Amino acid sequence: MPVVKHPHSRELLHSVRASAMVFEDPQSQQLLDYIQAIAPSQATVLIMGETGTGKELIARQIHELSERREQAFIAVNCGAFSESLAESELFGHEKGAFTGAHEARVGWFEAAHGGTIFLDEIGDLSLAIQVKLLRVLQENQVVRLGSRQTRQVNLRVIAATNVDLQQAVAAGKFREDLYYRLNVASVQLKPLRQRQGDILPLAQHFIQDYCQQLNYAPAQLSQAAQTALLAYAWPGNIRELENAIHRALLVCRQALIQPEDLQLSACPQALGLVSHLPTTSTLQQVLLHWFEQGLDNLDEQLEAEITQAAYAYCHQNQMHTAQLLGISRNIVRARLLKHGLLKPSERRREQQRKSLPSVAARMYS
Repeated sequence: MPVVKHPHSRELLHSVRASAMVFEDPQSQQLLDYIQAIAPSQATVLIMGETGTGKELIARQIHELSERREQAFIAVNCGAFSESLAESELFGHEKGAFTGAHEARVGWFEAAHGGTIFLDEIGDLSLAIQVKLLRVLQENQVVRLGSRQTRQVNLRVIAATNVDLQQAVAAGKFREDLYYRLNVASVQLKPLRQRQGDILPLAQHFIQDYCQQLNYAPAQLSQAAQTALLAYAWPGNIRELENAIHRALLVCRQALIQPEDLQLSACPQALGLVSHLPTTSTLQQVLLHWFEQGLDNLDEQLEAEITQAAYAYCHQNQMHTAQLLGISRNIVRARLLKHGLLKPSERRREQQRKSLPSVAARMYS
């Protein structure tokens, strides 16, 4: 099966996560049954779930179980495009369509002819591009930038998002007609914290694959490490679990992973309690539940968890984390240090930075 990737999309093709089809939890087994039921159809699919839950993996599985399995599966990260680039990349362009268009180029929809196109982060497309996407879904036609000729395409569209598209529709940021066109068959991926039965099997899968990649002897999780994995809230979901296992294998001794090798958040207890609550619980209900538990230093735990979740969401970018939380980068850095959320190398750099005398101190010494 040929696989075509946009050069700026996430390179999951080279990730162990791309082969981690683990469905041990009862909820995951129900999901697998549902996927097997919808895959043979030609229905458009909308996959919804938090970042890192494996949306592209599910899209690939749907493609593999469909009649299009021998044709191309093209994964495109819509969030990687600027508005000016999106139309050319998705729909193609003719020679001379814009400055620098020295030759005609096929867009991703034409390239996916006969197969499946996976549009990740569909909610990031502009309203103007959404109109053109709607035409593809309704008429099975594309028009290249700089051309008036319509071109027929035969493909299946699978879209994914980590945002609430219904809210985006209500806010006027996403077309309602496009939403209903996409949402023929919907797949809701549960976060890893709500699929505890998958955590240890996934961890074992990553251990096996990374040991092979790194040419390491087979490693195991200690009982304490298993307990730590199950107690953690996993705000980064499967992606965070994979990274934790990879990192642990690099530093563990005698092929036995201990809790400290995982380098999980210093205060996982607070969000870990959420997994025991109904998914419909409001924030106020969650807080009341924590108050009843009599947790020590709850304000510190909440600060640590919010900081850790935001830092993971922003892919460990301190500036973006500061913008997300509406605080300064210095405050973010201080909280990361305070709660032990920086990697050892980053902590050393911060310590070295603090140990350097200021310019003013050198001037007046």
